[in-house]
Amino acid sequence: MADSAAFALQVTNWFWVIFNVGSALLALIALVHCAVAKAAAFEAIGTLSKGTWVGILALAVVFTSILTQIPFMGIIALCASLIYLLDVRKGIKDIGA
Repeated sequence: MADSAAFALQVTNWFWVIFNVGSALLALIALVHCAVAKAAAFEAIGTLSKGTWVGILALAVVFTSILTQIPFMGIIALCASLIYLLDVRKGIKDIGA
């Protein structure tokens, strides 16, 4: 019984490690895309300003890189990165900027 509990704990820990590394990479990709995008494109699609998105995504990278012991922060960072990549980036791409 003790062996199965220890195994379950190891699997859980490895899941969160992989989740945080994946979230950090996704946040970094979103941050780089946001940093090189034109500021006027953000205004054209009617979203938050470029500076705000850079700040949000930079915090997402920090949350997933440094605060790895708090899984909830990784989930928040993943949500912010996905919102940027699936909504804002798509809008910027659609207007051709």
